[in-house]
Amino acid sequence: MDTSDDGSEAMSSAGVIFKRCGCRDATRRRLEQSCPRLGQRGHGSWYFHCSATNLLGRRERVRRGGYPSQAAARHARHEWLAGTAADRTAQGWTLERWLRHWLDTRTKIRPTTRFHYTRDVENVLIPHLGRYLLADLGTGLLRSVFARIAATTNSKGRPQSAAAMQHLRTTLRAALNLAVKEGVIECNPARHIEISGYQQPHAKVWTDARVAQWAQTGDRPAVAVWTAEQLATFLGAVGDDSLFAFWWLTALRGLRRGEMCGLRWTDIDLDQGMLTIDRNRTTAGYQIVEDDPKTPAGRRTVALDKRTVQVLRAHRHRQGDQRAQAAEAGQPWTDTGYVFTRADGLPINPNYATTRFRKLVQRTGLPPVRLHDLRHGAASLAHQAGADLKTLQDLLGHYSILVTADTYTSVLPEVQRRCADATAHLVLTAARRTRNKIKNKARKNWPSRRPKTGAPTPAAPAPRLKTQVTRPRREKNPKPQAAPISHPSDTHHPNRTQNGNGLTRMSAGQAPYDLARPKGFEPLTF
Repeated sequence: MDTSDDGSEAMSSAGVIFKRCGCRDATRRRLEQSCPRLGQRGHGSWYFHCSATNLLGRRERVRRGGYPSQAAARHARHEWLAGTAADRTAQGWTLERWLRHWLDTRTKIRPTTRFHYTRDVENVLIPHLGRYLLADLGTGLLRSVFARIAATTNSKGRPQSAAAMQHLRTTLRAALNLAVKEGVIECNPARHIEISGYQQPHAKVWTDARVAQWAQTGDRPAVAVWTAEQLATFLGAVGDDSLFAFWWLTALRGLRRGEMCGLRWTDIDLDQGMLTIDRNRTTAGYQIVEDDPKTPAGRRTVALDKRTVQVLRAHRHRQGDQRAQAAEAGQPWTDTGYVFTRADGLPINPNYATTRFRKLVQRTGLPPVRLHDLRHGAASLAHQAGADLKTLQDLLGHYSILVTADTYTSVLPEVQRRCADATAHLVLTAARRTRNKIKNKARKNWPSRRPKTGAPTPAAPAPRLKTQVTRPRREKNPKPQAAPISHPSDTHHPNRTQNGNGLTRMSAGQAPYDLARPKGFEPLTF
């Protein structure tokens, strides 16, 4: 419908154009289209109301207003109807509506991923960005809003961490990627948001210096790894714990927490020493979810050593004793087939394993590590034992070897020292080889003995022979020598008349041919 200047309405298949104002009556109710002053020029503003098909193929109604004239409102209506479904979605949908639509269409994501996405959307993104239209989103706007979010506190009253802000950016970027794919917006403004202070976590080894610093200040790395001695100390202290096999298998074979909690006896062949990962049991909030492994590469077979087989046999025997004790006491027991169970046979809660491990670490007095850090430590210890990266990738179930190399493999101090010694040995061996080459080359360039008279004859250097030394007979009354032993100063003119000028005196331990060595052939010293 169209509304003329006098306020009358005309039918139109493209919707309604009308005029309204913000005047109120005596009861403070808005008069809107019933105001008697609407016929006056300049009083109120013009609106249009129409519907069109949206991006989902449904009829969507929209109302726009604030136009100074009926022609302006009609022109705006025509522009809106002429646009594509994607353009109308960008101009009519808020970010809140788009985020909810994005979550509803993500049907193939894991329950834990959906839980984290929903938490970011409902708790942070919608309260701070939900009112903005998709067409109004820009990099500058998102940067300013993210700066305000970073100044807030989380649910525990602590400042927002860089990791939490990075996860928030990841969620928003994933939602807007769908908008780019559907043609709603041209580019993703969340791509250009930079989170200050965020670094990819990398496991650090608990060296003596880090342990001393932790004891003084309480500061600890985000991802920490025990040395082999520290891990042996922990396993020796928890040998009587009911979940000792859980800690042992996680620390030596690097299984995930969900893989350990979802492990069944049918997945283990103790005779062959093999273990198959086929399911993952984890939590999404307070809900326990059992599903396929985290990645397709997570479905794998892990080899077991003899000591690990003994530990699992002892754990199965202990579980059988618990079943017998429950039957004697008349307590219920459910044979679920899981490897790690409670006292009633039901599988343990994954969160219980995390809490139990943290308390055991506190009792031992060792530097703190998370349960997932045992997985990092297993990769580092296997690498120290000589396993290559491809073997570690298959052991941990990573889809890419880059994840294994960059995130999960830490260099232990023993490996660093071995590498340093090998590098120094390589350099020193090369230096010794070079020095020997220089000595051999210099020895070949030494000149041979030359006669006292006559022109020097070039000849190939002969090998030096060890001359026999004979002691002269000592005379009773030795005669004084007239002149010291001398050698011609000019070795290139041996026939020149010799005189006393320019005589070179020789020391007692100096050979006569040393004085005849040309310049530039002095003996090399090393």
